[in-house]
Amino acid sequence: MAPGLFWNFPAKAGCAVPQSLLQTMLLSRMAAMKEQQFTEEKPLLPEPRGQEHEMVPVGPGAGAGCDGAPPPPAHARPPHRWHVIARQWLRQTRRRTSGGIPENCESLMPIGDWKEHDIETPYGMLHVVIRGAPKGNKPAILTYHDVGLNHKLCFNSFFHNEDMQEITKHFVVCHVDAPGQQIGASQLPQGYQYPTMDQLAGMLPSVVQHFGFKSIVGIGVGAGAYILAKFALIFPDLVEGLVLLNIDPNGKGWIDWAAGKISGLTSALPDTVLPHLFSQEELMNNTELVQSYRQQINNTVNQFNLQLFWNMYNSRRDLEMNRSGTVINAKTLRCPVMLVVGDNAPAEEGVVECNSKLDPTKTTFLKMADSGGLPQLTQPGKLTEAFKYFLQGMGYIAYVKDRRLSCGQVPSASMTRLARSRTASLTSGGSIEGARSRTCTHSDSTEGPPGQVSHATMEVSC
Repeated sequence: MAPGLFWNFPAKAGCAVPQSLLQTMLLSRMAAMKEQQFTEEKPLLPEPRGQEHEMVPVGPGAGAGCDGAPPPPAHARPPHRWHVIARQWLRQTRRRTSGGIPENCESLMPIGDWKEHDIETPYGMLHVVIRGAPKGNKPAILTYHDVGLNHKLCFNSFFHNEDMQEITKHFVVCHVDAPGQQIGASQLPQGYQYPTMDQLAGMLPSVVQHFGFKSIVGIGVGAGAYILAKFALIFPDLVEGLVLLNIDPNGKGWIDWAAGKISGLTSALPDTVLPHLFSQEELMNNTELVQSYRQQINNTVNQFNLQLFWNMYNSRRDLEMNRSGTVINAKTLRCPVMLVVGDNAPAEEGVVECNSKLDPTKTTFLKMADSGGLPQLTQPGKLTEAFKYFLQGMGYIAYVKDRRLSCGQVPSASMTRLARSRTASLTSGGSIEGARSRTCTHSDSTEGPPGQVSHATMEVSC
């Protein structure tokens, strides 16, 4: 027998099975595996665009090899069948050990519904996960995660919400991972120059063009919110609306920068990033969510790549936007924006600052109580409800279906632009619960004469 094929099993006390029998069993198992037939799988990533397939010969001698040898018989096994067997074994192993994978990490959506792509951009490759295809003139829902996370860790609970799935089935959904931040990413090479925040925003047009999106509705958290806001400032025609959670439009000052450097020298990277994600109350109580994400950030995100992204985010500049009339040639976001922040979240002051720089006629400010630093994780139901009203106000949902409403479906103008007053039903004097009943009865009612739209920046506590 070939050397290395079998092993000399050490004798164990109480083991009466002879070594020859174990070898025979192993040989029988390998023979059975060899006879198994597994269909050849297609690669996960599509072939790069422009790449030509192998030319099929035609005419006399077609199908014969270069030396005139006859072609292999049709029933011949695929040449890489052992690789296929290995992949099959790996999938079975993952299924058997699925209980050891963190819940928030691998249970985002059914695997068959999502497709992974690596897209080439002017500033490097970008990992994207997409479900569905562009539908008419509807925008795509495009998400961008915060630093320390990826699309699974950041948006798992939010997109798992039953009402959110009712919304997203009508849209194509595209999750973008910052370079090197996706689960299983290889370590970036030494000396790699990580893209700046402006360059990260400049990578997104390649994603829009690659999939043929006419426009997007962006959902960003923290660093991702900053990147999407920058993208909307540079390419306003590609953005229909933005939902920005925990956005900080200001760059770090020298004191904050120095404090961050000292913290990085005395603490592990996950412990340095966690105060950016969670409120002080959550950190002091060391909640189960904080413990889970400390472990997942440490185990599922490449620490070298994360350090590069973290350094670049802390080196960001101020977002160059100001409310119209405050400065000469003021530039701000032109699309409808919903700002979201949790009560006592670390980004609360930054979100309030961002609100002061936006057009009050197109801005909704949603402050969520008892949601901590990441509302999409702790209050996915409330955030989903707000997102439904936001989309309905843009005219992209013919009706809002909420299983909790006694009145059933909420009618709206069919697929046409709705007045911004629809979102105005979320007034600062009431909560989401109260707004739900008001919207159910007559969400288009506003103060003033008919046809006149009342605009105001809305601050909602829920």
